[in-house]
Amino acid sequence: MKPMIWHPEEKDKKVNEYIDKTNRAPYFGIILGIIGLFTVFSTAVLLGVF
Repeated sequence: MKPMIWHPEEKDKKVNEYIDKTNRAPYFGIILGIIGLFTVFSTAVLLGVF
């Protein structure tokens, strides 16, 4: 049975760098969605008043 000790390999460093570079939260899309929902809600309320 092989020992359960993990030793990092060279490709692991490259994979981690790629993940760190590409794995970002889409803050722009989230803010744009919130603004869009707010605009639609405000328009519906203003049109519903009249």
